[in-house]
Amino acid sequence: MPEARTIDDTLPIHGRGQVGTPWWGMLCLIATEGSIFAYLIFAYAYLGSQGLGSWPPNGPPDLKLAVPATLLLVGSSFVLEWGKRAANRGDRERGLFGVGAALLLGGAFVALELFEWSTKPFALPDNSYSSIYFMLTGTHLVHVVVGLFALLVLFIWTFDGRVQGAHVQHRALATLYWHFVDIVWLFVFTTIYLSPRLT
Repeated sequence: MPEARTIDDTLPIHGRGQVGTPWWGMLCLIATEGSIFAYLIFAYAYLGSQGLGSWPPNGPPDLKLAVPATLLLVGSSFVLEWGKRAANRGDRERGLFGVGAALLLGGAFVALELFEWSTKPFALPDNSYSSIYFMLTGTHLVHVVVGLFALLVLFIWTFDGRVQGAHVQHRALATLYWHFVDIVWLFVFTTIYLSPRLT
């Protein structure tokens, strides 16, 4: 049981671990971002239920690029988690390898997504499906890029020694955000690529 504090005590300014401001800030960020994706997925389902013709207009999206991209992104979460646990035990080299591998896998995901965009026979303003498709996948892509930037900073700071074995929270927050991005993609993938095949 935590020690009771009286009104005369000084409140902690910057707690550590799961009582720290950064931890709760990240949870609030994830809750907010998760709500945005929930709204976008709801918008996709709403538009699809309005009987505006065939949904999607050109049939279910091809899985040729989406499946490898999904495997890359999910794989990046596993290797990052492995690297985080190794770094927390003081194994700097494996920690760097885990972050570096996650960066490469995440970068490959972005490349595949952008290539898939370039092969689409429609543009953002063409119809309601194209709008929600690019809005949903694009919003997720922005989150992946933000996550890659966070991982790049973590990699550089670990490489030059600014983040060391004791900086558990730095790795925990970056890894938590990356896991969130990956889990959201599974919902986006199910919505965009799998749900048209189930209806």
